Amino acid sequence: MDLHLKNVFDRFQEQFGSGPGLGPGSGTCLMKVEGISPNFIKSVFKASAALYRTDPWKRLCPGHLFGIRVGKDTDWSGKKQPFPCVQFIGGDGGDIGFNMFRSQNDAKRMTGSRETIQVPNVELLRVTYERESLMFPSNRKMIKSLSLEASGINRFPVIDVARCTSSGTLRFRHPTPEELRFVYAFMKAIALVHPLLQEDKEGGPKWSRLMYFEPFIETVDVQWPQEMAKGYDLVAVTISHPPGQAYEEKTSSTASSTPTKYAELSREEAFVDIRVYSNGSLRQCAACEKEIHGEQALSCVRCQAVLYCSSVCQKQHLKETHKSMCGLYKAMMEREEELAMNIFMFPCAAEQPCKWLESLGIHQKGMWRRKCSCYSHCPFGLLPVKGGLWDSWGGLDDEEFPRDSSFHHHARDGMSSPILLSGWSEYYNLRSLPLSSPVADILSHPLTVYYILTTLNISSKNLLMKGKEVVVHYLGPEGELDWMPAFADVGHLLNGLGNVQIIMVGSEVPTNLSGTTSGIGSRVRVNLVRGVYEEEASYLPSPHVIVALNCGLSCYSTWGGALNSIKTMGVPAFFTDQSEISCANAKQVLRSAGLHITHPVTPNPFRSPVKHHEPSSNLPSYSNGFVLGVNT
Repeated sequence: MDLHLKNVFDRFQEQFGSGPGLGPGSGTCLMKVEGISPNFIKSVFKASAALYRTDPWKRLCPGHLFGIRVGKDTDWSGKKQPFPCVQFIGGDGGDIGFNMFRSQNDAKRMTGSRETIQVPNVELLRVTYERESLMFPSNRKMIKSLSLEASGINRFPVIDVARCTSSGTLRFRHPTPEELRFVYAFMKAIALVHPLLQEDKEGGPKWSRLMYFEPFIETVDVQWPQEMAKGYDLVAVTISHPPGQAYEEKTSSTASSTPTKYAELSREEAFVDIRVYSNGSLRQCAACEKEIHGEQALSCVRCQAVLYCSSVCQKQHLKETHKSMCGLYKAMMEREEELAMNIFMFPCAAEQPCKWLESLGIHQKGMWRRKCSCYSHCPFGLLPVKGGLWDSWGGLDDEEFPRDSSFHHHARDGMSSPILLSGWSEYYNLRSLPLSSPVADILSHPLTVYYILTTLNISSKNLLMKGKEVVVHYLGPEGELDWMPAFADVGHLLNGLGNVQIIMVGSEVPTNLSGTTSGIGSRVRVNLVRGVYEEEASYLPSPHVIVALNCGLSCYSTWGGALNSIKTMGVPAFFTDQSEISCANAKQVLRSAGLHITHPVTPNPFRSPVKHHEPSSNLPSYSNGFVLGVNT
């Protein structure tokens, strides 16, 4: 009987909703909106599906209000933002979707502790994810005729504008094309930035079940689809939490374009010396670049990130550079615990690589020879190879490295498709690897490429899903030239569908290997090309994606030509770097080259778990630690 009642209740909830929300769909259909094309509708559904995959409801509830600003006020009717305040509903029960309000005050009036309050004469735009079986026939017909992309398993967005009349009844209308453009820009932007929200554990009362977040503001560039563009391809979208957050102060020219709020250092605290006790490794003064032993270094008292050899250098650096960056560094240092991958059971700190490798029994063995400087005399790509896969992985136990074998019993609805991964736990479980295995340190490179192709870049994912080939231009390879066996799992993860051609281009490719092609399994092949990318690009097969891992954009002046080529081609390009500050500086380099950041700096779930530090700071550094993208 209890089971029967549960089934009845579940069915009732699906049909009529419960908790926050305004109940079942109103019957609006985008095909009935005057002035929009089928491609317009397809773009809206694709953006909706991309947002659904990021699962914002896992953390966000109706009490979390977001400010939204798309372009300039003059871009919209009435010279104001149509729906500048947004809340997600469904995270704590009820309809799954989000509501967009005309003002923050409207949002607060309609948000109850358990229900959405119907306030007379308040209008909101809502997007609810409904099961296809419960949708109106007109919407089911539209989905089938246009082959629209589903959000999750058999859910699709229903978009309408609702108003509660003074008599208490709800009136619905279709959204206008302009309102749909606004919704599209919001969905594209929030999918990128909501994972960046940082929990504020001291932000609310201890008895509250609501998760509180630190104040947040981020601006990203969203590319309009051709059918939505009105004379310009990109629009800047600013998301803030809570609504009303604003840029309080501009950062210096070397800082990230990400808005950062901070208070100035007081005169008393600016010059207090803090000793940094480390493992005795050599570090570097941020001001004069003099080498110092870790136990002799001083650091800024506030951010504790930057190292100095003396108080004289500390005062000079504070005055010239550090004062404008201290708040940013402090925020980055506070994220160290979040970035650490505590799931692993091997030492994840490697200030002295040789000792770290020795502790694991893999020093000067196999592919691990590129993880310290002992073989720096040997050109990249030319490490002597002894035997098979066991030797390549440095003689690790058989169960500690991935076998060169496919993934069995991994089909969806009886059909094979690429295996989508969200992080190391999922991969290690898939390969039945113990968490004591250090292979993630090397696999970070191939799995970051796979993550970009199947998660971050929708066009390459769609090509693979259709069984087609994706061409990747891989810029600046070094150690990867000796890690080819590690790239085998890219082919296995494709799971029988699609192919990947990786063209590695760079000055470190040995002359005798340039022009060669290696088949890594049946679905991945790697071409090696020695040269400068901007000179070689026109002779190469056109890429679908460009990647540059641990690129050091802000450290090398030679990137200028390559960035100009990327801008000319307009191809999606993704860059990783080892620390958050290096990626922040990379954003500035990309913007200076005229490239628009369409995927903001985010932690890479397939970063190496092994932590290092930059010579002149305590900021955590991980191989492929952060990723950002342009032209996506």
